[in-house]
Amino acid sequence: MEVGKLKLFKTWLIAAALAAPFSVVQAAEVKIGFVSIAKILQSAPQAEAASKRLEQEFAPRQKALVEAQKSLRRQEEKLSKDGAVMGDSQRRSLESDIRNQARELKRTGDEFREDFNLRRNEELGKFQKQVLEVINNVAKEEGFDLVVNDGAALYASPQVDVTEKVLKRLTSK
Repeated sequence: MEVGKLKLFKTWLIAAALAAPFSVVQAAEVKIGFVSIAKILQSAPQAEAASKRLEQEFAPRQKALVEAQKSLRRQEEKLSKDGAVMGDSQRRSLESDIRNQARELKRTGDEFREDFNLRRNEELGKFQKQVLEVINNVAKEEGFDLVVNDGAALYASPQVDVTEKVLKRLTSK
């Protein structure tokens, strides 16, 4: 008798284990959304404002770099035109000046690029934090279980695209 009860229990246990995944799948409906980060970077007013801030902040230094490049070119042209008729010491002095200007221009240009990249990354970080906050709010309010971006999705139908909702919120901020 015990063997019969044990077989019945095993059969019931196996049947329950096999049926469990199907009931979970039927009960769980997953709502997925999609956001185009590229479109947000192009269209959000915060991205444009950050770009303008960077341009204003770095325009004077960029202008100074361009002027230094022009000055160096003028010196090089003078050397190539007049170098043959210059005295030895005058030519060596001009060559030394050109080398020093080129070295200084390279150092200044490297500093400019480094500073610009650091500031751009700061601005981008602030903007990304804002975008992520808005995406999370939209996802929670609309009951999304998962939101993916264009870097993680191979295809997204317009039905799951919440990019416009995120952009509207960013625009209203």
